[in-house]
Amino acid sequence: MVATLQTIAFFVFPFGMAFAAISDLFTMTISNRVVLALLAAFAVLAPLAGFDPRTVGLDVLASAIVLAVAFGCFAAGWIGGGDAKFAAVTTLWIGWANALDFVAMSAIFGGILTLAVLSFRRAVLPAFVVRQPWVARLHHESSGVPYGVALAAGGLAVYPHTAWMAALLS
Repeated sequence: MVATLQTIAFFVFPFGMAFAAISDLFTMTISNRVVLALLAAFAVLAPLAGFDPRTVGLDVLASAIVLAVAFGCFAAGWIGGGDAKFAAVTTLWIGWANALDFVAMSAIFGGILTLAVLSFRRAVLPAFVVRQPWVARLHHESSGVPYGVALAAGGLAVYPHTAWMAALLS
């Protein structure tokens, strides 16, 4: 039973990351449902995976710090509210021990993504491509960058080093 729950936990996070990244790319939004589902899954699965209260507390603290900083960035107009919430719940799963690695990887992927989007926006696209609403939105200069893609990439890059992976492999 425990092995089954650990396997479920192993797949929940990557699926949530992929879903949020795709959603952000196509709609420029990350649904609160995705964030709440990841939060609920963590709350249920962390104790079942053997995480002690101290570890969970530190993970929650790291998530709260990221949420506070991210909402400051949101208030400044630098990122979207969905990105702020998504960064926080991703940090919860990544954990205290890997939070700085997650932030660093997300920043690297965010820089690459931003350069790619800016390059894409300079390209002249065929009319049949621009007719796709998500392509037109992404191509438009006033649109933001779907930073949830970078956050998901950062989370997935760090995930193999988390306690979730250690629990699965033990």
